Amino acid sequence: MTRERRTNQEYFRTLLQTVVGQAFGAAGYRLQASPLQWAGGKYRFAKHFPDGLFGFIDFQVLVYSDTMWSAGAPSRFRVQLTRSPDRHGRASEKPGFATRGLSQLVVCDFAVGILPSADHWWTFQDTTSLGASLAEAGHLIVGYGIPWLAGELIPPSA
Repeated sequence: MTRERRTNQEYFRTLLQTVVGQAFGAAGYRLQASPLQWAGGKYRFAKHFPDGLFGFIDFQVLVYSDTMWSAGAPSRFRVQLTRSPDRHGRASEKPGFATRGLSQLVVCDFAVGILPSADHWWTFQDTTSLGASLAEAGHLIVGYGIPWLAGELIPPSA
């Protein structure tokens, strides 16, 4: 792994914490310290609920550097939400396990047409567009994802 890639991953984490960290912290979610996962572009916020379940907000980022194969390609991230009886968030047949992509939850489950598709990746090419993309995803996480993870907001079709 090149130093540039590490720097890009560290930069994403810094902006992630700056843009959404305070709101997630107020809701009881903490960024898990996992340098190996961070190096691969995965950032997980976790919370332990009083009912014994765990809530996870995972950001998966693909940071592109200009090369002869990806010149000008935007970097991108997506968000996965998981509620699990397992403290590591592994899939389980036990009651309470559920996982959804944030865009899938918003577009399909809640039928809110704010995103272009249920398989949406937020894109960015610079600090301004990264901040805007994180803010948009953060608003949706706070408005839909966190209440859904807590079992407080149930999709109408459920």
